Amino acid sequence: MLGERALEPMIQITDLSYAYPDGRRALDGVSVAVSPGEKVAIVGPNGAGKSTLLLHLNGTLRADGKGRVEVAGLEVTARTVRAVRAKVGLVFQDPDDQLFSTTVFEDVAFGPLHLDCPEDEVRERVRRALSAVGMAGHEGQMPHHLSLGERKRIAIATVLAMDPEILVLDEPSSGLDPRARRSLIALLRDMPQTTLVATHDMRLVWDLCPRTVILDRGQVAADGPTIDLLLDEATMERHGLETPAVSAPFYDRSRPAQALSPCHRRSG
Repeated sequence: MLGERALEPMIQITDLSYAYPDGRRALDGVSVAVSPGEKVAIVGPNGAGKSTLLLHLNGTLRADGKGRVEVAGLEVTARTVRAVRAKVGLVFQDPDDQLFSTTVFEDVAFGPLHLDCPEDEVRERVRRALSAVGMAGHEGQMPHHLSLGERKRIAIATVLAMDPEILVLDEPSSGLDPRARRSLIALLRDMPQTTLVATHDMRLVWDLCPRTVILDRGQVAADGPTIDLLLDEATMERHGLETPAVSAPFYDRSRPAQALSPCHRRSG
């Protein structure tokens, strides 16, 4: 029984469609399954539906009968949204959308406090989260006094303090200088959580994610090993993407959590 549960997807998106109130269709029949521990990139041109897809994973947007989204064994509905958000840590592109308190400690403690955790547990969660992102000792600092790279780390810590099973990041490397970008990639590579990253940064995809899903016009255009898709110039050009100038990727393709099943090998 335990082995069967281990094989179940951590994220299961089935035939998901979504249109905004103005009628613009952002997603059109998207189906994606993500296994526990996988690190998967979601790429595509502007307007492809990447951010819209991410917002369905924590219930900010909901399928409303046009498809199904399940995370960590829970279907995302109005009834389950609180439990879902405890399992899915969503990190926005701009950390200033996530950091609003006077001190780093208050920002990272915000989530656990709203889970009604006792004070000792809140402090321990903050300590663990800041240590995990290399920001221990910054508890008393004002977030707006930190660099962009440091604020991005603190934003990740705010979701790690909730002990999520899934990390979802929207353009995590946007605006970072090369050193901060490399540091962020190394940080995310070591995170044990199942991770989805929506990005235009193809080098980050190459270095971090063994699997890539290409979205275009709200549909899954390709889904397969990063090393195959990103070197397929015809596919990349067809979907408005650039092949990165790369050497061997850093990730270990032999790790079980990164293995791909046959259903992941689709291209259009």
